Amino acid sequence: MAITLHWFLPTNGDSRSDLSLGNAVGSAGSRVTGFGADRAPDLDYLRLVAGAAEKLGFTGALTPTSSWCEDAWVFTAALSQHTTRFKYLVAFRPGLQAPTLVAQAAATFQRISGDRLLLNVVTGGDDAEQRRFGDDLDKTARYRRAGEFLTVFRQLWSGEPVTFRGDHLFVEDATIVPASTWPDIYLGGSSAAAIEVAAEHADVYLTWGEPPAQVVDKLDAVRRRVKDLGSSRAAAGELRFGIRLHVISRPTAAQAWAEADRLLAGLDPEQIRRAQEIQRNSGSEGQQRMTALHGGRTDQLEVSPNLWAGVGLVRSGAGTALVGSHEQVADRIEEYHRLGLDEFVLSGYPHLEEAFSFGEGVVPILAERGLLANPAAPLTI
Repeated sequence: MAITLHWFLPTNGDSRSDLSLGNAVGSAGSRVTGFGADRAPDLDYLRLVAGAAEKLGFTGALTPTSSWCEDAWVFTAALSQHTTRFKYLVAFRPGLQAPTLVAQAAATFQRISGDRLLLNVVTGGDDAEQRRFGDDLDKTARYRRAGEFLTVFRQLWSGEPVTFRGDHLFVEDATIVPASTWPDIYLGGSSAAAIEVAAEHADVYLTWGEPPAQVVDKLDAVRRRVKDLGSSRAAAGELRFGIRLHVISRPTAAQAWAEADRLLAGLDPEQIRRAQEIQRNSGSEGQQRMTALHGGRTDQLEVSPNLWAGVGLVRSGAGTALVGSHEQVADRIEEYHRLGLDEFVLSGYPHLEEAFSFGEGVVPILAERGLLANPAAPLTI
């Protein structure tokens, strides 16, 4: 299977300043409100990011969910009217809304966008963040609820009435008017509970950017669980695999590492300390794996060839970046692809300029190697 590339929409703000790693996506949450070096997440700016990514050959973009972000559903519905083929991978938290309402919204989104919705299920790795939304379930219970949610969601797409009663969710004779195209479900997580739900319900299993050997172990665990499920997995079809990474790609490796060093130099030690304290207290196994890659150090951050853990010093969640020349970044993507990863969800600071850097530098190399799912996609800028 060929590679599909996705970009990212920074709906809590973007930045090209020395504080860009922490200002736009701080570990404890932050929001850019101005415009200039730091860019507020208004519709005009994110329309530029989405439009550039579309023209540069990305299939779609992940839109995050948090207390500090604009609502992903509303924002991407608006952006869908300013793009033509670009898809929107909308992150949402199952259980905070009834599955019938989400399925109804997803079907409507498909109809008004021309079938350009994808869905990223976020169960929530931070208990404090979940409580902000009025959710007091622990992580294991959240994954069980997510499994119930996805069971109902997929059944609703048949158009037939659904009655379901689980430990956390209940519907009776629920129906929607389904759209013609199913919105693929993306789900990640490193815990056994996450792998269980992904193996049974997801269309794409996502991992954060760990070194290749660690990624292999995780993907093998998911594959074993899929095999164990047998026919109960059949309704979801074949499971695909993807990875979430930042990128710093330049014509030369020296230029790319100079940019990584610039970003690192802009981080305040107190900012790093606070972020690391939050990360150490996280209940997310994936977050613990990310944090272990750097251990709070500001040196020895290249944890695998061209894989830099500096982003994770201040950013929760995906904390690694591919750093190098365009050829080197293409090499690393091809290496991950050989492990079985077909979908790459990428980002960079700031997202407009980095979309051009990657799109003009790396995408042509991947296309020349015959690796892209849509090699004819890039348009003339």
